[in-house]
Amino acid sequence: VEDNGADWIHVDVMDGHFVPNISFGLPVCASAKPHIKTIMDVHLMIAPADPYLEGFAEAGADILTVHAEAGPHLHRSLQAIRALGCKAGVALNPATPAEAVAHVLDLTDLICVMTVNPGFGGQSFIDMTAKIRTLRDMIGDRPIHIEIDGGVDPTTAPLVSKAGADVLVAGSAVFRGGSVTNPTPYGENITAIRTAAQGVWV
Repeated sequence: VEDNGADWIHVDVMDGHFVPNISFGLPVCASAKPHIKTIMDVHLMIAPADPYLEGFAEAGADILTVHAEAGPHLHRSLQAIRALGCKAGVALNPATPAEAVAHVLDLTDLICVMTVNPGFGGQSFIDMTAKIRTLRDMIGDRPIHIEIDGGVDPTTAPLVSKAGADVLVAGSAVFRGGSVTNPTPYGENITAIRTAAQGVWV
């Protein structure tokens, strides 16, 4: 996917506790990192997250995102991520308001707005455009990305882009129709999403 236009590689880490699914963890991230030429964007859908921050930083995370809902000390978690040399991200579940990050914006490099309930790929998009607009207003001139995760495709990409998002995570919509031996569809899918997202500003 990098060779076909992906800017970052987004890694979903799930624990079967915070979300109802289990995915890869530290060993897979550490094994994948030498093959990633761009950014390894690690999204921790785990609770507690703090005991594992150092491990994922050592595994090569460039961006390390924790959920606002995953622990009682978000400020401390973000401080720890930055102290480890990573960019710090906060993810917000659909039911969590934008205001949950109001007091940690100066410790944040990325806000990940979940547009599905986390835990499974291939879910339908939940409209969070009002939350995205609120976050964009709250951020002001701070250099903070707004990332969208869940149900991103050429239909939903313009909605979130126009609302203020500038990083779009896509899984099913990117990998559909392609394979390791036939990666061309990856590039076609990425181009379709990027073109749709950028089209709102043309």
